[in-house]
Amino acid sequence: MDTTYAAQADRFTATVAAVPDWDAPSPCEGWTASDVVEHVVTTQRDFLTQHTDLQALPATDDPRDLWAAHDAAVRAVLPSVADTSYAGHFGPTTVGQTMATFYGFDLLVHRWDVARAAGLDDSLSDDELSIIEAMVPAFGEHLYADGICRPPVEVADNADRQTRALALLGRTA
Repeated sequence: MDTTYAAQADRFTATVAAVPDWDAPSPCEGWTASDVVEHVVTTQRDFLTQHTDLQALPATDDPRDLWAAHDAAVRAVLPSVADTSYAGHFGPTTVGQTMATFYGFDLLVHRWDVARAAGLDDSLSDDELSIIEAMVPAFGEHLYADGICRPPVEVADNADRQTRALALLGRTA
């Protein structure tokens, strides 16, 4: 499975394109599907503007247009800053690595949130579940800091893999 930013963004884009109701509540308490997309855009932009200039986003109320403009801006600048080193929260890293790992993980999880809100196919592949299962211990307690993920939720002993993985992120599948 391709775990680059572009691959995760392509899958996120496909879900965003299919959303019929942007006001539908998401699994993120108090957020709509639209709020989830805005969060993804805002957090990525907050990170990237520390390392480069990003094209301004158009004024729009359409989450599809917001995401499309942001994704195009990221893809335009990422090749030129991907190898930029910086001191990350977990040690030395690069902008490209952070976009592929942390923000790739974020795109994966929030794709599920948007799909779930919209009543779309929210199934995660075995490779995607492996990413979640690997990243949870890598993030450690930082994953449960304010504004990241809610604490894990209880699931039945016989819960499927996706339900168990999402429960680690405070989500009920």
